[in-house]
Amino acid sequence: MPGEKTPNDRELPAFQRIAAELRAMILEGVLAPGEKVPSEMELKERHGVSKMTARNALVSLRDQGVLESRHGKGFFVRSFEPIRRNATKRLSKELWGGGQSMWSVDVHDRPMVPLNEEPVEVTPPAQVARTMGLPSGELVYKRARTYTVDDVPVMTAVSYLPVDIVAGSPITQVDTGPGGIYARLADLGHEPKRFREELRSRMPSPEEAASLGMGAGTPVMHIVRTAADESGRIVEVNDMLLDASRFVMEYDFTD
Repeated sequence: MPGEKTPNDRELPAFQRIAAELRAMILEGVLAPGEKVPSEMELKERHGVSKMTARNALVSLRDQGVLESRHGKGFFVRSFEPIRRNATKRLSKELWGGGQSMWSVDVHDRPMVPLNEEPVEVTPPAQVARTMGLPSGELVYKRARTYTVDDVPVMTAVSYLPVDIVAGSPITQVDTGPGGIYARLADLGHEPKRFREELRSRMPSPEEAASLGMGAGTPVMHIVRTAADESGRIVEVNDMLLDASRFVMEYDFTD
């Protein structure tokens, strides 16, 4: 029964029990997205705890991405609709080969804005150089972007591409044109034929958290994707950081 205490419940610290109750209310629809949750004083009186304990419960749910705080107004159920990232669909040639953005699969009609830095030639990180099979000191083109959805930063991405392939092409410009990087690589005779993504969850560095406007305690999903052409040459390494509270990872498989 909702609210019924089990032995394990009673062993939890008070703030965790309160947080668990609030989370259950959200999951059951008692508290709807965008709705204000009980205040610190309300929780203090309801549960017979200190104001600090009540606040710790709210802050813990905020740091988990369940609640959001608004200065001077309190805590509210997070109303941001999670982005469903479908890796199998977004990497299909039918999509980027048709001049569409991979993000069209994820966000549909929601406003998405990429904040692009000017592409530059750099010495890549050692791991990227090894993945691309580059000799020491060889430069690559670096493309760095921060993506916002509904005016909220949700992901950063840094692509590394071989200079001898992309130099002088639209890939070295801020706007690569319809279909993005992969369509331009195809134009250059290096169409991506094979993709590989490695995904792990971890806590962000303070700088990473700041770049995505994340609160303390929220993890990121760190995805590194490699794209190879028909000859097997790595033509892109893409290093991505996603705010884990903003995404659902979705995969489609067929026989």
